[in-house]
Amino acid sequence: MNNPRDLLVIGHTALDYIIKVENFPSINSSTSIDNLKNLHGGAAANVAVVGANLGLKTSLISAVGGTFPTSEYKEKLKKLDINTDNMIVVEDESTPTAFVLTDKNDDQVSYFYWGAGREFANSKVPQIAFSNVKAVHLATGDPDFNYRGGQIAKSLNKIVSFDPGQDLHMYTDEKLKEVLGNCNILFGNQYEIDWILNRLSIDIKELRYLGPEIIVKTLGKDGSIIYQEEEIFVESIYRPAVDPTGAGDSYRAGFLRCYLQGQDLKKCGEFASAVSSFIVEAEGCQTNIPTVKDVKDRIANK
Repeated sequence: MNNPRDLLVIGHTALDYIIKVENFPSINSSTSIDNLKNLHGGAAANVAVVGANLGLKTSLISAVGGTFPTSEYKEKLKKLDINTDNMIVVEDESTPTAFVLTDKNDDQVSYFYWGAGREFANSKVPQIAFSNVKAVHLATGDPDFNYRGGQIAKSLNKIVSFDPGQDLHMYTDEKLKEVLGNCNILFGNQYEIDWILNRLSIDIKELRYLGPEIIVKTLGKDGSIIYQEEEIFVESIYRPAVDPTGAGDSYRAGFLRCYLQGQDLKKCGEFASAVSSFIVEAEGCQTNIPTVKDVKDRIANK
């Protein structure tokens, strides 16, 4: 990787099947599907794609299936100038795939097939990918791979952010502490941050002592709280949600875009909130990505 990059993102690139049904079937029965969409997703890819649309030069390390290099998804990443030179391609496996079923009451059931993602555990972290980047974001993915990636990034004095997301339960207490010890910024929603505090029997101040000097807790329509020396509350920019999937990833991309530009934390949070307000207005994580001008206009008119 010769060209300087702003952000290296590590974690899942996935295919999302968004399925709408009237009612969930009971055991040993079936139901008809009202609507089915195959969309691009994966937490790491979402951050890289949204970040690239907001002007960041991003790179991506994911474990993907053998057909991914010739896929439409890969072509999209190329057009966005997202560096994928260090992707882990598993020839005899499928790219990780999420099946998200939503019923008429907007209740959801999800299934996630790790597929090629299982190869993270057996793969070396490509150190060359870290050489010319300013920051590294650890998204959902294999805990040990994230730990090793964070270790390399910290040893090279990179800014490291961490968002365990729905994979939080896969971390042992010790592994969680190790990854936290490598990071400067921790992202999580209210459930995830509270889960960490309860699991480790600590408070926010003690969590910061473990490593992340900045903790960002998102609260959905209720805004977000940024913890540093003081608490900073950021109001949400509310828009009715067609699909909340990917809102958190887009928030991270928006926040990191401003943080890497040296903006203050309040402005980072406001920009991030505005970015995520666009994502929820359409179905899919990468369907309604705004431009920087779109975001600034929405902030100005909130």
